[in-house]
Amino acid sequence: MSNKAVLVLLGCVLAVLIAALLGAAAGYLARRDEASYPRALSTAGAAFATTLVVMAAVVQAVMAVSAL
Repeated sequence: MSNKAVLVLLGCVLAVLIAALLGAAAGYLARRDEASYPRALSTAGAAFATTLVVMAAVVQAVMAVSAL
């Protein structure tokens, strides 16, 4: 495996790890705010998905700028 492939794989793993941690934190905070379990899980899922979307947008922007 090349160095570039390893870096891409490491970046993907890091992005998913950060998104999972933020999702867990959002679910925990929702639960502390006396939300029901289903509501806390949907909050955690929304935070996870939003984090991944934002990271994908940042990567796309960086790739567009670096291509100039």
